[in-house]
Amino acid sequence: MDQTAGQMLFEDARRHIWWETPGEAILRPSRVIAQVMNIGDFDDSRALLAAMGEASFREVLQTAEPGWFNERSWHYWHYALGVCPPDGKVPPLPARRFS
Repeated sequence: MDQTAGQMLFEDARRHIWWETPGEAILRPSRVIAQVMNIGDFDDSRALLAAMGEASFREVLQTAEPGWFNERSWHYWHYALGVCPPDGKVPPLPARRFS
């Protein structure tokens, strides 16, 4: 991750991860990216996408934990990133499992 992307991630963590300090949050970049994908505005998510790259966003979708996305954002990003074809079925949201 280059310096610009790191600074952007830190700023997004400051604005979108309220339960941790930005320094703590950026230790889990996937969580920060997911939070921006889920609740960030269009400009936030497009700027972070440009800085981090589509591969990072796709990886976040593939490794997302339960509760990271709402259904609307989950579907949007699967289609926007071409993870699912326009007529394809989006996989279910990650779910908590209790044993």
